[in-house]
Amino acid sequence: MSPPAATISRSRARTRAITRRRRVRLLAALIGGAVIVGVILAMPLFRKAVNDIGGLPMAYSDVIREQAAEKHLDAALIAAVIYAETKFDPRQSSAGAEGLMQILPQTAEFLAHRSGATTFRVSDLGTPGVNIAYGSYYLRYLLDEYHGSEMLALAAYNGGETNVNRWISTARDEGRTLTVTTIPFSQTRAYVEKVMGAQRDYRRAYPSQLGYQ
Repeated sequence: MSPPAATISRSRARTRAITRRRRVRLLAALIGGAVIVGVILAMPLFRKAVNDIGGLPMAYSDVIREQAAEKHLDAALIAAVIYAETKFDPRQSSAGAEGLMQILPQTAEFLAHRSGATTFRVSDLGTPGVNIAYGSYYLRYLLDEYHGSEMLALAAYNGGETNVNRWISTARDEGRTLTVTTIPFSQTRAYVEKVMGAQRDYRRAYPSQLGYQ
């Protein structure tokens, strides 16, 4: 005997309901899987964003602290110069400057001669520790030349002593003082402003790494 029509209808309804539930569960699983995959794929980008927060990379902090103490420099100043020059990604410039602090071979040879180094080779500038040592020595030399003025030392680091001396002389003849805003070279002016701003930021961002704590 055939089952009643009402029984058949209820059975079909249950089957459709079960099918719908299975489809919902399958869809939810697919969506969940897609979300998980998306998160996994996005992880490297997220990590990169975290590492770039503030735009202040940091490396070789031990060397920076050591050179700052030895040369009587602000460690954040050294870090800021490296940031402005290479952002801690050493390379050779189109002008031939080398390494983290972008030191020209002729400048390095002058510094080596002045410091009494006898085994220096230009290729040594590719070694981070050597490069930071020579860059720090150059900063100390320029600070001494300009009576402790970080602004003038940084202008000379970027624009050269000859230009800075001429700018100082011109400003003196005109009865004024050379300031950051009156540096004639826009590139050097922007460089000095960038380093001095980064110096403050590095002090705040890396107090323990740079020896302030």
